[in-house]
Amino acid sequence: MVCGSIGGVRRAPTILHLDMDAFYAAAEQAAKPSLRGKPVVVGGIGPRGVVATASYEARVFGVRSAMPTAQARRLCPNAAYLSPRFTLYRQVSESVMELLRALSPLVEPLSLDEAFVDLEAGGVPAETAAVRAVGERLRRDIRAATGLTGSVGLAGAKMLAKIASEAAKPDGLVVIEPGTERELLGPMPVRTLPGVGPATAETLRRAGIHTVAETAEAGEAELVRLLGKAHGGGLYAMALGRDDRPVVAERDAKSVSVEDTFEVDLTDRTRVRNEVLRLADRCVARLRAAGRSGRTVVIKVRNYDFSTLTRSETLRGPTDDPAVVREAAGRLLETVDTTGGVRLLGVGVTGLADFTQEDLFAQIATEREARELAAAGAVAGPEAEAAREPEPGPEPPRRWHPGLDVVHEEFGAGWVQGSGVGRVTVRFETPWSAPGRVRTFAVDDPALRPGEPLPLRGGPDQSSAPAIRPKSESGADGAGSVAGEEISRR
Repeated sequence: MVCGSIGGVRRAPTILHLDMDAFYAAAEQAAKPSLRGKPVVVGGIGPRGVVATASYEARVFGVRSAMPTAQARRLCPNAAYLSPRFTLYRQVSESVMELLRALSPLVEPLSLDEAFVDLEAGGVPAETAAVRAVGERLRRDIRAATGLTGSVGLAGAKMLAKIASEAAKPDGLVVIEPGTERELLGPMPVRTLPGVGPATAETLRRAGIHTVAETAEAGEAELVRLLGKAHGGGLYAMALGRDDRPVVAERDAKSVSVEDTFEVDLTDRTRVRNEVLRLADRCVARLRAAGRSGRTVVIKVRNYDFSTLTRSETLRGPTDDPAVVREAAGRLLETVDTTGGVRLLGVGVTGLADFTQEDLFAQIATEREARELAAAGAVAGPEAEAAREPEPGPEPPRRWHPGLDVVHEEFGAGWVQGSGVGRVTVRFETPWSAPGRVRTFAVDDPALRPGEPLPLRGGPDQSSAPAIRPKSESGADGAGSVAGEEISRR
C-alpha cells in the first residue's frame, strides 16, 4: 500500500482503467461501412437470445447489455442484429493489450475490452500531468491501431479508476485527484460500489441507505449487521474510498465452461444427453487450448421455469480426456429430471491444473474395446468389416448467421445480412471500402463459403492487411483467386 489521502489510495492517480466503448458493436461498425452511424446490436439473435453489446445509436432507443434480444427488437426494430465474431474481437483485443503492456509490466485484463494498468510500475512519474499525458496518448494510439475508441479513468485505487472510466464514456478521460474521493463518491448511488448488486441494494434501500455517503454514515457495525461481516466490512471500506487491491498481471482462471440456450425447450431425453456430450467435447477443446486439465466436472441445467441447478463430480485426478469428461457429464445428467423441458445446458471443468493424470479406467476400457473390435474383425473377415462402415448421410444445410464473414468466388469478401426461405443475403464490403452492394444467393450456392474476419485497419494496397480480391479483379491465370483463398483462411 502507498500512503495517500485515505487508506489504500496512492498519492498520485497512477492506476489506469481502460474500457473500450461499446466494444463488440463498435468493432462491427468498423468492419462494416454500411453500419457506421446506425444502431447495431450484437448477441444471441434467436427468440431467447440476450444482448451482449449495443452501439450508442441503439442505446438511444433503450437497448442495453443483458437485455433479452426480443425486447431489444421491440425497442429498436430497425437495428442490425448480428451474431458475435469472437475471432475478430480477440484480434482487436490483443492489439489493445499490446499497447497497454508497452506502458507497464503490470497489466490486469478483466475481459477482452477492459483492463487495469499500474503506471507507477512502468516508471511513469507520480504526477497528475504525467499520467494524464500517458492516458491521452493511449487513447490516440488505440484509435490509430484499431479505429476504435476507449475511455480512460485515472485514480489512486482500482475502484476509483473504474468509476472514472465509466464517467469518461464515451471516448473520454477522467482523472480523480487524490483527496477528492469522498466528495466525488458521496452523492453517487450505492450501486456504484463494486459488489453491490440488486439484492444488496434492496437490503440497503429498506434500511434507508441509497447513496455512497449514506453507506459511509451508517457505519461499519450497521453494515455488518445488515450484510454480514465480510460483505459489510468490505462495503464500508469501499464507501470511504479505501481500496488497496493491487494490479495483478496474471489472473489465473479457476474454471473452463461452455453453455447453450435453446430456442425451444428440449424435452426429448436423448436429445438432452446428446447436447450435454457435445458441450463436454467443446469444454475439453477449450481446456486443451489453454494447456490445462481439471479434476471436477460440472453440469448446469436451467429448466423451462428458469429454475437452475448444478451437479458436480470430482475425479481421481486432473484430466483433459474428452471421454472421461463425457462419461462424467453423462453420469451427472442421470441425476437430473429433465421431463419438464430444458432451456439451457452447460458443462464445465474446475480444479484446474497444468498436468494430467491418466484415467486408468478409461484407458483399460479403450484397450478392451480395441481388442474386441480386432477379434470381431478377424472372425468376420474384411467384407463384414467394410459392411460395418456407416454410410455418409446427407450433408446438413449450411446456416448463415447475420454478421458472418463470407467469401464469394466472383464477388469477393462480404458478410451475411440475413437469411431465410432458402436464400441468403450478402453485403459485399470491407473495413476500408465504401458501403457495398447487396446480393442474394441460394443457401447452398457452391460459390459462397464462410470466410475469416478482415483486419480493421489497412487496405488492399497495404501488405499488412490485404483485401480479398474477387475473381473479376484477378489475373487471367487465376493467381489472384489463389491469393484470395489464402487470405480468407488467416
